[in-house]
Amino acid sequence: MYLTKEEEKMYQGEYGDTVRKSMEIIVALGDIYGAEKLVDISSAQISGVSYKTIGDAGLEYLEDLANDKEIIAKRVVTKIPSTLNPAGTDLDNWEKLSFPAEFALKQNDIVDAYGALGISKTCTCTPYLVGNIPKFKDHVAWSESSAVCYANSVIGARTNREGGPSALAAAICGKTSLYGYHLENNRKTTVIVELNDEISGIGYGALGYLIGKEIGDGIPYFILKNKSTNDELKSLGAALASSGAVALYHIENETPEYDSAGKEKLLNEDSSSKINLNINDIEDTCKNLTNSSKDEADLVCLGCPHASLEEIKDIANLVNNKRIKNELWVCTSINIKAAADRMGYTKVIESAGGHIVCDTCMVVAPIEDMGYEIIGVDSAKAANYIPSMCGLEVIYDNAKNLIKFE
Repeated sequence: MYLTKEEEKMYQGEYGDTVRKSMEIIVALGDIYGAEKLVDISSAQISGVSYKTIGDAGLEYLEDLANDKEIIAKRVVTKIPSTLNPAGTDLDNWEKLSFPAEFALKQNDIVDAYGALGISKTCTCTPYLVGNIPKFKDHVAWSESSAVCYANSVIGARTNREGGPSALAAAICGKTSLYGYHLENNRKTTVIVELNDEISGIGYGALGYLIGKEIGDGIPYFILKNKSTNDELKSLGAALASSGAVALYHIENETPEYDSAGKEKLLNEDSSSKINLNINDIEDTCKNLTNSSKDEADLVCLGCPHASLEEIKDIANLVNNKRIKNELWVCTSINIKAAADRMGYTKVIESAGGHIVCDTCMVVAPIEDMGYEIIGVDSAKAANYIPSMCGLEVIYDNAKNLIKFE
């Protein structure tokens, strides 16, 4: 792989061990995937944040990087704007929400170590809603699977599905290896999916879950009967990335690269590369994402990926002047919560008995240790992960059906 003189200095340790270790990771990945060179990136988004997933070993690794004498002396920190994936707790209100104290304290240590490296301590899986917004064709290094899918597909930026360590390394160096989805030829569609009926809401998650399982790491090209909202595209990508390993999708007449995705060429070369679906397929998938025989959840968790302000507004309207029977978490970033506070949505939801929970989500939080057994979600990604990662039962449905009132 070709390295510039500046990159060679970074690789050889002239800027300290943290930069050297980071460049070694980037170059090693480039060698594995046949990259010819590195490319500058405009932002990073880093996973491996929850204490639930990285444990003490991850915390020790991060503190070791943050304690590099070169970092301390020269403030050689991240080169580009960088944000974190959700943590395992609400960092500020973990006591109020009854998160385990030992877990919460370790979690804050992890986030503080990232902060010492210059990473913004904004913990969210929707960085594009809080200012980390790449431009069309920008190269970035993002690692949260749903955010990767959104960046590639809806924004038209270029990123691979980075691992936590490689995204952190890219943030420290401001570079990543030029391979995979950074190359135009690797962004062409591999399968065409035509849906013969209109869908909305949780139907997008079901569609993503169904196709992700079917195509693995392929690139689907969707032909839909209706226009999609940004929140629906967010849900679609999250489900595609969780049931499969999809990092990029195209939607005819909607996403920015659909007209260069190679649809006609694929049809001419392989007529079998088309999947036709109808509303029955979507409804069956919705039913299959529920694994509980109960019809009421102990805890309703919304916001996977993190809720937008518009989604919080809809929930506030749903619960206004009512009293919620089961517990309700609406997961979002601290930035979006601040906007919800100002709009009065937070007060409405809290008056009904719910909580807007920042920094975390139901998948990476230790909800299995907090007395819950059945979790209600409107996210196909969460419905897919909660049984395996938390060992709990799940009900998949719209918020209006999940939230029960007294």
